[in-house]
Amino acid sequence: MKLDTQKNKLEFIALAALVMALTALAIDIMLPALPQIGEAISVESENHRQYVITAFLIGFGISQLFFGPFADAFGRRRTFFIGASIYILAAIAGAITESFEAMVTMRIIQGIGAGASRVVALSVVRDSFAGRAMAEVMSLIMMVFMVIPVLAPAIGQGIILLGPWQWIYFTMAIVASVAFIWVLVRLPETLAPENRRPYKLGVIVDGFRIVFTNRSALMYGMANMMKTGALFGFLAASQQIYGELYGLGPLFPAAFATIATVMALASFLNSRFVGKLGMRLLSHSALIGFVALSGVWAALAYFDMVPLWLFITLQAPIMFLFGLTGTNFNSLAMEPLGKVAGTAASVFGFMQTAGGAVLGTMIGQAYDGSILPIAAGYFILGAASLGCVLIAEKGTLFQAHHEPI
Repeated sequence: MKLDTQKNKLEFIALAALVMALTALAIDIMLPALPQIGEAISVESENHRQYVITAFLIGFGISQLFFGPFADAFGRRRTFFIGASIYILAAIAGAITESFEAMVTMRIIQGIGAGASRVVALSVVRDSFAGRAMAEVMSLIMMVFMVIPVLAPAIGQGIILLGPWQWIYFTMAIVASVAFIWVLVRLPETLAPENRRPYKLGVIVDGFRIVFTNRSALMYGMANMMKTGALFGFLAASQQIYGELYGLGPLFPAAFATIATVMALASFLNSRFVGKLGMRLLSHSALIGFVALSGVWAALAYFDMVPLWLFITLQAPIMFLFGLTGTNFNSLAMEPLGKVAGTAASVFGFMQTAGGAVLGTMIGQAYDGSILPIAAGYFILGAASLGCVLIAEKGTLFQAHHEPI
């Protein structure tokens, strides 16, 4: 029996969070193992290990441009099944690779499969909810979703302590298989028949035109891309920062989990207050705070005045504010595009992941044994994100455009 997305809201949130979390799992569970993988397949440069992360993100971002129109034409379920199958097979293949080039290739393919998960997760939420109700549900999904960044590094650390790093890949395949079966058994097709769009070049191009010509939606998508680029830069270098620069070693997952927990708390509080305060008031205020605190962080990093305790003390509120912007920006971008939700999800997913991966790679590769490149990246890209929001809102922040739903 299929679940009712309105009546079985808690199960729907958990299922959508698991579908979306396949991406976070593929990133975060790998982080503690990067030194071992680098040694096993002879990766000489420490910074080059980051390609295991960024290769996945690039495949993930690009594939969404295909999966979005496909989901609008053939439905959300079929799209997910195709993507999840690719993800599982690539994870298994990644476990038996013997060269860095082959591993990077498998990570790109795994990312391609993961692209379907994000498109489907956003699309089924937009199919089922609208307005502030959508922002509330997305916040709860993100809260559950953030369990993965909390647990995945510790799981990865435990795996490499107990067995070979290849077990990490098998773990990803098992979790994706659970999601596959859950969707197969419980998730109904949420795409209304009247919203199906033929999978023809002209229709696909028209769908992209609708998305790219909506100023507000496009600018909120770009704002998220800028912030995500800053986050990806940190993720790529996080093992080097926590494990090597600050000497945490095996305790790296604990520090990483602290930041993920803060973001989960932000998502929970957003779900509680977004209906009363509105997406714009919450997210605009948070973004301004994000830029201000990142500026302080960058200035202290420039003078090399950031010991571990201060690093965590600054990054925790910065990531809390990050958590108050992400789901709201996604909702504000998707809100006016319900009839092309799959295509819209693919465009914004591509921007945030492929674009964010490029920006994050630039930041991560600039890592020089200090946190200055990371902190400066947060400040610069945060300011760019604020510029996009100002364009989206024609220079006026905090103003709701409709009454609360």
